[in-house]
Amino acid sequence: MKKITFTLALLLVFIASNAQKDFQGMAVYESKTSTADFKSRMSGNKDMTPEMQKMIEERMKKMFEKTFILNFDKTSSIYKEEEKLEAPGQGQGGFRMMSSMMGGGGTYYKNAKEKTFTVDKEFMGKEFLVKDTLRNYNWKMEGETREIGGYMCYKATAVIPASKTDFRNFRPKKEEDVKKKEEEAKKEGENKSVEAKAEDKKEKKTSFFDEVELPKEITITAWYTMDIPVNQGPEGYWGLPGLILEVNDGKTIILCSKIVINPKEKTEIKASNNGKVVTQKEYDDIVTKKMEEMMEMNQGQGRGGMQMRMGR
Repeated sequence: MKKITFTLALLLVFIASNAQKDFQGMAVYESKTSTADFKSRMSGNKDMTPEMQKMIEERMKKMFEKTFILNFDKTSSIYKEEEKLEAPGQGQGGFRMMSSMMGGGGTYYKNAKEKTFTVDKEFMGKEFLVKDTLRNYNWKMEGETREIGGYMCYKATAVIPASKTDFRNFRPKKEEDVKKKEEEAKKEGENKSVEAKAEDKKEKKTSFFDEVELPKEITITAWYTMDIPVNQGPEGYWGLPGLILEVNDGKTIILCSKIVINPKEKTEIKASNNGKVVTQKEYDDIVTKKMEEMMEMNQGQGRGGMQMRMGR
């Protein structure tokens, strides 16, 4: 009798183990970043024609509105942008570079059990494989609930440092701050000699970064469901007792629009192995250095030219 009971227990453990091993889910996320401030600045640019403004708005929509697919099991996940056929000439130059820094790019692999992530990125024509430890979000449970797609969700928030290599974190400077700086520069210039003014004009630098600023911290608001008890979510978000269905950082909203549990076609959930292996800090340093070099290269260019190159 004891032998039968022991055998039955082993069988139940085996079944449960295999059920957990075979479990897999798929979630579709729509990502949208607000561009209202940038569009307002762009419409006030007298040097920009309506045709040019329309073209830039179309490019911005492509960069700031994307669809992603998250495939996950009990411990790991892969997050990729939905593949779309691009028209000839699309995604070139500065727009393509900025697009790769707007949450798109390659495959974002997270292993919650090992607390590690791997993501392949292309930057300035070079392939990088960023491998590092997952961020600890220190989530605060807020006690609020709401329904998303038929799933009961719970609210959690976290405050994190703003990444300087993610363009979604940049905010346009307030119009009054820009004008104040220009007035101060004008007043200072009135007291300079003709030679000094000429030298200032020669060395003047203008860039996308002259009119944007990066906050020190951003507040993340997440909504997760206990109905799908996996600590996964879109991009690098994780660490809650249920699948994250929505994330809002005050500028970008990532919202789940579809969920399929145990789809017929299984997806291999594994990390990419393409590119030069670097840590997150090493990759950030590479991007920052390249952006500084670009600012040097654009020395003396007018505002309109730089706006076109950088997607403003």
